Amino acid sequence: MSSELPTGHERPGPSAGHALPAAREPSGGDAFPAGYELSADADRLDPALIHRWLSQDAYWARGRSREKQDRAISNSLNFGVYAQDCGKQVGYARVVTDWADFAWLCDVYIAPEARGKGLGTALVAAVRDHLAPYGLRRILLATADAHAVYARAGFAPLTKPEQWMTLGAQ
Repeated sequence: MSSELPTGHERPGPSAGHALPAAREPSGGDAFPAGYELSADADRLDPALIHRWLSQDAYWARGRSREKQDRAISNSLNFGVYAQDCGKQVGYARVVTDWADFAWLCDVYIAPEARGKGLGTALVAAVRDHLAPYGLRRILLATADAHAVYARAGFAPLTKPEQWMTLGAQ
């Protein structure tokens, strides 16, 4: 078994004839706060800004290298939140999924200057809605301090946490 990680947009996964679902633009719907827009277009992302946010400000990714962050972006479904008046990115989230049964929502972040406007809740709800057509059995996330944001989008604590295990840093 090779220990090399995929780079760019190469992804381990579906065999020939079973392509990954194409990225589509999420619908922010009426619930997305006025003056902001959501996009799943990876070309709009500001990787340097995302790296700065996460590696310097996010407790779960503090110290993450730029190379590791770029690899995470390249191998995930990414969502950016942008100010409509200037196009500046003010939020980010990414999803790791098999497109069949499971997804992990991670690296959800709203810039400090854009907080308190409902963007976090709207972002999480839009990601949930974007994934709904795939019929995933479970979408998981981990949070130490934003339970209310995720609860507003329908997330709930694990009912049987004793059935789950982890490998790696805690």
